[in-house]
Amino acid sequence: MDRRTFTTMFASSAAILLLAGTPSQAEPKVGTPAPAFSAVNTDGKTVNLNDYKGKTVVLEWTNDGCPYVRKHYGTGNMQALQKKWTEQGIVWLTVISSPPGEQGFADAARAKSLTAERNAKPSSVLLDPKQQVARAYGATVTPHMYIIKPDGVLAYAGGIDDKPTTRAADVKDAKNFVDDALAELKAGKSVSNPATRAYGCTVKYSS
Repeated sequence: MDRRTFTTMFASSAAILLLAGTPSQAEPKVGTPAPAFSAVNTDGKTVNLNDYKGKTVVLEWTNDGCPYVRKHYGTGNMQALQKKWTEQGIVWLTVISSPPGEQGFADAARAKSLTAERNAKPSSVLLDPKQQVARAYGATVTPHMYIIKPDGVLAYAGGIDDKPTTRAADVKDAKNFVDDALAELKAGKSVSNPATRAYGCTVKYSS
């Protein structure tokens, strides 16, 4: 195989991988109303965004097989954020959008087990195997993070922090955009970094 043929094949493979993680709908813009959604949680209850009108809501996309997700759960970083802010009245919704057969897929029993094993503290875990919620928000990676203000407006969209690596040691010195944004909103301020680059493993979209 000559170099040109190899380069063409590599480019084609990369394109296929990119398309596999690309939602069919563009990500909503910060400062506009957050898309409404409805999803079933691990208790079999249907959860609607409108259920939390008047409250700040965090959406966290997750995939337990993703090394970027493992970085934040393995260090306790994600659990600490969940605990800190849910104790202050924030609604934290963890969303699992991997379809059956793909990395990160979890049914209700598996998702509950993961929450217990990791000592996670979300308000609820939503099951989104058909990627309806993910498509509505344009979620591309895990973890992809969104913050919705009490008035229903999207206040933040992007990465959890400024260290797009899988190294656990980077958590300590990272600038945590989600923590900062929630602190600013609590203080009645505008979010200083409302849109950042999300990093992680691609959300596996089915065709």
